[in-house]
This record gives sequence, C-alpha cells and structure tokens, in this order.
Amino acid sequence: MAIKPPAMRRRSKKNPPHLSKGRYVFAMLIVAAVFGSLVARAAYIQLIEPERLIYEGDRRSLRADTTTVQRGSIVDRNGRELAVSVPVQTVWADPKRVHEGQGLENRERWLALAEVFRTDVNELLNKVGDPSRRFVYLDRKVTPGVAEFVRQLNIPGVYLKTESRRFYPAGEIAAHVVGFTNIDGVGIEGLEAIYNQVLTGIPGERVYRKDAAGRVVEEIRITEPQQPQQLTLSIDQRLQAVAYTEVKKAVRYHQATSGSAVILDVKTGEVLAMVNSPSYNPNNRSDLQPHKLRNRAITDTYEPGSTIKPLAVIAGLEAGVIQPQDVINTSPGWMRLGGRRVSDPINRGELTITQILENSSNVGTAKIALATGIEAMLETYAAVGFGNDTGVAMLGESFGVLQHRQRWSDFEIATLSYGYGMSATTLQLAQMYAIIANGGKRLPLTIQRREGVPEGRQVISKETADTVLAMLESVVANGSGRRAQVRGYRVAGKTGTSRKAIAGGYGDEYVTLFAGIAPVSNPRIAVVVTINEPGGDEYYGSEVSAPVFAEIVSNALRVMNVPPDNLADAQLKAAGFGG
Repeated sequence: MAIKPPAMRRRSKKNPPHLSKGRYVFAMLIVAAVFGSLVARAAYIQLIEPERLIYEGDRRSLRADTTTVQRGSIVDRNGRELAVSVPVQTVWADPKRVHEGQGLENRERWLALAEVFRTDVNELLNKVGDPSRRFVYLDRKVTPGVAEFVRQLNIPGVYLKTESRRFYPAGEIAAHVVGFTNIDGVGIEGLEAIYNQVLTGIPGERVYRKDAAGRVVEEIRITEPQQPQQLTLSIDQRLQAVAYTEVKKAVRYHQATSGSAVILDVKTGEVLAMVNSPSYNPNNRSDLQPHKLRNRAITDTYEPGSTIKPLAVIAGLEAGVIQPQDVINTSPGWMRLGGRRVSDPINRGELTITQILENSSNVGTAKIALATGIEAMLETYAAVGFGNDTGVAMLGESFGVLQHRQRWSDFEIATLSYGYGMSATTLQLAQMYAIIANGGKRLPLTIQRREGVPEGRQVISKETADTVLAMLESVVANGSGRRAQVRGYRVAGKTGTSRKAIAGGYGDEYVTLFAGIAPVSNPRIAVVVTINEPGGDEYYGSEVSAPVFAEIVSNALRVMNVPPDNLADAQLKAAGFGG
C-alpha cells in the first residue's frame, strides 16, 4: 500500500470541497420563492379573502342552541283560556341518514307510517328519495299516540322534534273573535292575527364554540328570550256561550242564512260577547268553508229598519221640535212625499211619541224627521257612531253607510228615520243602544279587558237619553217588543225588520233585529240580535229576534248576578224576592 508523502497530505487539507456559485443562487431563489409564496398565501388568506375560511371554520366549530318560547295565551275577562299553546311532536327525516342506515329496505315500516299519517306510502318515500337532502318534514304536530308509534318503528333517519300547537278550548263559540294560527304558529285570523307580534315573543339563543373533542371552548353570545304577553279579552266566556247557543238555535229553527249577537257592557264599553252562526271549529279546519270565517257582527251591514226609530225621536227632542208629551196625527195611516208613499199597516190616528215607538209607526217617525231637518238628523246619527268605526279594532270591521250629500228629498229624509237609506253593523247598533243606556255618554268600545271606566263623551243630553229609555221600556211592556220581556227584569228595546236591497230595489228576503237594554233601573248591558234571511212564515223582528234577545238577556243577567228589578212579578215574590 502506497503512503502519501507529508507534503501531499498538507496540500489536500488546503483545498476544501467547492460549491459552485450558480447552485447556491438557485437554492436561495427556491427558498425565497417558497417563503414568498407562503407569505403571499398567508397575506391573501388573512387580509384579502378571510371570509370563506372563517365560514368553514365556524361551520365545524360553532354551535347554536335556541330556547323555544311558547305563544302567549288568550284568556277571557275571568282568566278562562280561549287560546293556548301545547307542546306536540313533529316527525321529520334526514334522507341522507335514511339511505346510509338502509332505512328504505323494510317497506312494511313505511307502510305502517303512511297508514298512521293517512297518506300514500309512495308519496312518503318520495320525500326521502334524495340522499343529498338533510331535512324534510314527514308530518307536522302529530298526536302523542302517533309520536309513540313512530318511536317504536325506529326507522333509521326518522326523528321527532318538539313544537307547539295552538289549541282553542272554546272551539266554535269564540272562533270569530279569537281567530286561529297557521301550522307555523303565525296568526292569520281574528285577534290571533291582530296581536300576532305581542303573542309571539322572541326565542332566546346561545352561540358557543366546540373543539374537535366536542368540548365547549368559548361562549360567543347568549340572548335571553323575550316572553310573549298574555292577551286578556273583555269577552266573558259564559256570556259568549249563552249568546252563541241561542243564536245557533234560532238560525237552525228559522232556517236562516246566518245570525249574530253582541252584548256590550254599558258602563265600560267592553264587548262581553260577540257571536255568529254559522261558525267553525278552529281545532279542526280540514273542511272549513270560507264563508264561515266572517265575523258577521262587524263585517256585514244591513239597513237597521225600525231599530233606528228611537234615534229619530232623539234628534227631534234634541232639536226642540217635539216634546215627550206631544201628540202627532198619523191619519190616514199614510202620506205621500214626492210621488212616493210612506205608510203604516193601519190608520192609528193620533199617537203620542211613546206610542209611535210602541206601534213602530213609519208615518209618525217620518213627520218627526221632516220637522227636525236633515242636518240635525245626520248630526245625531254620526254622533252615536254610524258611518264610522266603533274603536274595537278588529279585522274586517265595516263602517256602514251614512250618506252626506247636499240635497235630500223629503222621502229620503222620511225613510232615513226608520232605517232605510243607510246601513250599519250589529256592533254599531249595539253601540247606539249602549249610549242611550249610559245616559247619552259615548264610550270607545274595546275587545280587551278595561281597567276602570274611560272618560267618554256626552253626545246626547242625559235628559233626552233617559226619556227615550223610558219610551223603549214601554215598547217592551206594551208594544211590538212584548216577546222580549224577561221575567224579573225591566227591559227596554225596539224591534226591527228590513227588506234586503237588490239591484233596482228590494227583494223578498228580510233581516230581523231586536236591540235592547237591561235592566232599566240600572242599565248593565246592551244587546242586539240579528237574524239574516229567516225562512218560513215568521220574518218580523218581534217574532224571530225578540225571543232570542229575551233568552240571552235572561241567562246573561243571572250569570252576572244582577239582582231582579221587577218585583211586581208574583212568582218572584213567592220565591222570596219580593217584600
């Protein structure tokens, strides 16, 4: 083996390995490019377009839990529930999980599910046919029995979740007032729609972040729920049931198209009852017909007929053209005005103002109206609320028709005095009688329970209102309103029958009405009953509506614990009410 001399060994130490300059530059350029690209990418992500990655990160880590808020209840003036939300189960499916779990293989379970849902099995399977979908409703708000059956079927990808369902304990009795919600809990009729925002509330929410192990690492936001308000109505469910039962019975007995009744609290202006027939069951709307949805007491207007005659008398008394003790000659039982005829059924000769109302004389009220003049008549009609809203603030309320024009013929003035040439709702008519009962003071009406008594406005002098109230008591005691008498109570009121207008004149259909006040000694309620298009031979207000009024008032006063004020009744004395 050859050994290098020392000189050669020393020379090799002085010559280390050499890296070419080109390779070095190339390597540094590669490092700089990689580092620059990383910096550029980081800058792009952090400064130019961070939203997408933030979104993706939040999708994987952020979670939100919602605190459900039940819809607020609607209760009557005594706290009885008219609308309440109850928890129910909804059946939904995750189509992706259904396919992954082989949930479609057992068709028998889907057949059973379709049977309880009362739907076609193929329609049910089509809902979960697309595996790319993650959520689909199978059936909303099912009964507890159906929910338990779904649990027992245990179909992969089919789940239950808790929702709330609106329930109406009073059913058809209060349907037109309360209304109802849709399947998502949004009010679409009645007070449910008007006060939807008040009744809904705002759900609470907790937003937090989880790590990969499912642990909560950050609380992002906590929003406290805002509880909904409870809506307390002026309605008394007991009076509502009484009025509805009697109106429904009358509509059926007389084969009428429809009927309505309103009960007002004279002292406060509160609506104690508002009913219509036909009605509907808000808990089961599968066969609901649109015409049954109308709250006819405020939407349907009629010519009020003879129920308006007391207002013509009031206008005459307020204008000073008549006095309570005056006598008016109605002979020969008719009068011709501008080629048109105003007539009574018979010639009643001379009548006092009270007798004009007792006998419902068209000639007598026409003469009063002509003496009063159209300006004073219209002013009185408008003062008690005709041609305007009542202030009750309900969906669909009609203002009725009270014409204001420059020229009126004598015949038009005459017919206005007995309720033709204008139109009003059942509620407007009730408001008029409530004003008479309240000593001429007009209170804004309300469907919500009122604490205390509002100030009101004097639209008729108290003397005139009390005088006409006494006349209306005589109408029930001695005149056309005898069938409205209520045992044990003094009652005042007026019958009305009007023919329904058609194109070119009037047809053969009638609207029968009775409007009244009770008890006369200390008026508490004003009640109006309207029966639309009764069939058969009875079509006068005295025959159709007056008996319904008597039944409603009789039951209502007893429910309200109003003491009898007619102790002249011998049967009441025997029962211990008399002295």
